[in-house]
Amino acid sequence: MLANYKLVIFDWDGTVMDSVARIVSSLEAAAHLTGGLPELSGDELKQMIGLSLDKGYEFLYPGAPLEKLDEWKRHYGQQFRVDNDTPIDLYPSTFAFLETLKQRGHLLAVATGKSRPGLDKAIADTGTSAFFVATRTADETASKPDPLMLNELLAQLGVEEKEAVMVGDTTHDMHLAQNAGVDAIGITWGVHDRTTLAAYHPVAIVDSLEALL
Repeated sequence: MLANYKLVIFDWDGTVMDSVARIVSSLEAAAHLTGGLPELSGDELKQMIGLSLDKGYEFLYPGAPLEKLDEWKRHYGQQFRVDNDTPIDLYPSTFAFLETLKQRGHLLAVATGKSRPGLDKAIADTGTSAFFVATRTADETASKPDPLMLNELLAQLGVEEKEAVMVGDTTHDMHLAQNAGVDAIGITWGVHDRTTLAAYHPVAIVDSLEALL
């Protein structure tokens, strides 16, 4: 399946890293510590995964006071990076999967809603820096589903749209690929299920990265 593509672009949270539970519990804590925000269920909170924090705040709390945004972001960052001890790690077989793709000659990149410090730490912690030739984060370009993130990666690497594929676990990833004119592959072990992802007509939907081999 991947032999058709020169460049494989991965979302991070919920696609490469099993971090959905920590994100959701950090969002819960951030809202509580900020105060004055609606109480949302875990399922409602995880729908913003993949977006930048700014866009995620608007998505989760439409009409909420903008003056609470910076405080909410600070609390979330403190929770996710420091105070929250919910385990996070690469999904099973992901390291070996990335290694195989690199050996086969694919270019690998990341397009994520994480911040640059957050992604850099995650890549360092997982020892995956050697796999990725380029990365984009939501705080240095436009948030998903704006196509700018993918357009910048394609331009940097000299790759045409038809030579690239976006792999992600959310409709934000599927919509991003659609907007950029890039094929998408959905994966079900993160946020959204097969039926939800299928609405965006990805070229494939798989239950694990290893299934792509």
